[in-house]
Amino acid sequence: MNKQNSRRSFFATLALGVSASAFPMMVKEFEKMESIPEINHIDRKDSDDWFKKIKGSHRIAYDGSTPHQTLPIVWNWAFYQSNNQTGSPDSDITAMTVLRHTAIPYAFNSDIWKKYPIGKIFGINDNSTGEPSLRNTVYEPQPGDLPLPQVEGIKRLQQRGALFCVCNLAINVYSGVIANQMQIEPKEVYNDIIAGILPEIQLVPSGVWALGRAQENGCGYIFAGN
Repeated sequence: MNKQNSRRSFFATLALGVSASAFPMMVKEFEKMESIPEINHIDRKDSDDWFKKIKGSHRIAYDGSTPHQTLPIVWNWAFYQSNNQTGSPDSDITAMTVLRHTAIPYAFNSDIWKKYPIGKIFGINDNSTGEPSLRNTVYEPQPGDLPLPQVEGIKRLQQRGALFCVCNLAINVYSGVIANQMQIEPKEVYNDIIAGILPEIQLVPSGVWALGRAQENGCGYIFAGN
């Protein structure tokens, strides 16, 4: 690898907060990336205004940086469940999950999972088959998709007031990875994914940007892992 390509690969993977060595099957795809994608097409005011939806006395932002076996969704539900049990109604609660890095597929509809090798690339298996998932299992989960039957999916949590957003920077980078692997245009993949973001999930410039804004708007921070 020449110096210029090495620099491109470094900055592309740095944007995701991970070394390409964490994804050995995709090293070539990272190396082929031309540059860090621009994010100036996002309406900053729209993104900032979205945080005005945060309400209530109890506010938390979950850092969903990896799929972590559905925990970015499970802990969102757990915040509502435990606050309800200690006397707080949903109207006094906001749990936000920031889907970034390798957890971004949880923001995509199942058509995207079927069209592109989402489950394989991001290491997300379908519990019902044991194979890389071809569907989003956390939006409207089926029995067995989540660790406990009472855990609610994204759609139901949104109805309760939960907020979910997804990192545009990670979508941009991974669109290039998918495109290089499938030998198609990155812009085509990116546009498909953006069109396939689930209802009411906000596209934000980056996940780390959103976590900062959430804390500026009174949310505590919790890593959405073990």
